[in-house]
Amino acid sequence: MTIREEVVNWFEEAKVDLKRCEVNIQLKDYAIACFFAQQCIEKAIKALILQAKHKYMRTHDLTRLYDEISDVIKLSDEEVAILSDISQYYVTTRYPNAGIEIPSRSFTERQAKRAYELALKVFELINKILKQYDC
Repeated sequence: MTIREEVVNWFEEAKVDLKRCEVNIQLKDYAIACFFAQQCIEKAIKALILQAKHKYMRTHDLTRLYDEISDVIKLSDEEVAILSDISQYYVTTRYPNAGIEIPSRSFTERQAKRAYELALKVFELINKILKQYDC
């Protein structure tokens, strides 16, 4: 079975977002780094859902997306809990008063690095799974 083109597109964008996260940590722009970690995870999981389940989910909720493919990819209970935190970064990192008054000043290096580490793990796990389809 080959990988569908739309799956490759989603996964390539996840890869770009992972790099954006890494670069923004180096720039000390932690809010946007957290946002790109969320985007990486979301797009990587959506790629896997498209490939494995042949469906598209219109949500940014990382825990809901993970639930859809938890039979294909396994994360620890702690990692799933972190997914819930990172899921909120879709909004809270970008909009004033969406839980945090001034996001650009409020996110920390620790939050960004934790988000990056999980994004990297999810990306690598999904990359291994998608390579199995590329026969």
